[in-house]
Amino acid sequence: MDHDHLETVSFRLIRRVFYFLILLVLLAAAGLTWWTGREIASPTRRPLQDYHLEFLADPAAHGVVVEKYTLKDGTPCLMCVPESSGKLGVRGVTVRKQLEERGLLLAPAGKVIGTLVLVHGRKGRKEDYLLIAERLCAAGFRCLLADMPAHGDHPAGLAYYGVREADLPARLLSESAEKFHFDPQPVGLLGISMGGSVAMHATGQPQAPWKALCIISSFDAFDAVVDFQASRLAGSFFGGLWAAGAGWVYEAQTGQSIHAIQPHEYAARLQIPTLIAHGTKDHVVPMASGKRLFEALPETIGKKWVEIPEADHDNVLITDFPIYATVAEWMLIHVK
Repeated sequence: MDHDHLETVSFRLIRRVFYFLILLVLLAAAGLTWWTGREIASPTRRPLQDYHLEFLADPAAHGVVVEKYTLKDGTPCLMCVPESSGKLGVRGVTVRKQLEERGLLLAPAGKVIGTLVLVHGRKGRKEDYLLIAERLCAAGFRCLLADMPAHGDHPAGLAYYGVREADLPARLLSESAEKFHFDPQPVGLLGISMGGSVAMHATGQPQAPWKALCIISSFDAFDAVVDFQASRLAGSFFGGLWAAGAGWVYEAQTGQSIHAIQPHEYAARLQIPTLIAHGTKDHVVPMASGKRLFEALPETIGKKWVEIPEADHDNVLITDFPIYATVAEWMLIHVK
């Protein structure tokens, strides 16, 4: 075999390997894009954690009573109410002390003065909010928690980030009030991350019952958040392609465009006092997105912007910043 023939064979082999590698890259990119879009539409469900089970096994140690129930559409729920004896858990003692230091006159521990509906974030579940409810119950609120569609034990398999779940918080309130025989007013709404988008959409419903709103680590437009995350990982060009492809997969899965998730449009029409808090080091939802949501709120409603120093998306509730006292104070002032 002559030298030229060997070179030809080698070139063909290299070319085939090159094409094969390109094919593998394209297949990997397509698979990653499909997986991302599917994860947006139907996130991996978070299982119950040990601390959830510990809390549910002895809620009295946390100063609350927990009721488990299901809405008419199959939505799994929890209701947390303060222990009527006035017993408090460690977190409840802390938040009441912080509120008293701010000059608030609190109702006696164990007394219910209103209701809060709490909406969890993407990949979360209602039990994640038990420790939040412990603190807010100590401040005097009954807390209602539900698994959002495609999360926890909810039977639905797709998430719409508030566009189609907008009526769920109000239904949670009305069905719970009927089942447990309490006055649904006054009531406030709290949402974190995806839950903030759901909460913002919920406030735009006709005859919405909410007296006040708190949103933590949420966004003004979901498509911009997806593009931000993809670009951060893959650069602006490839990240843009990745985000666009994931959006197409999401729309194919849900029948809803990712561009339809625009909480800022509801913010502009809001008519209730609203607090928006965001971590300054959030790498999932950039603080600028939360600030744009805040700036979309009307100036006339009474609004407050809170920056949580050095907080990322996943630890925004567990820094030294007294976020629970800040939220409780806002609700105590406006939910009456």
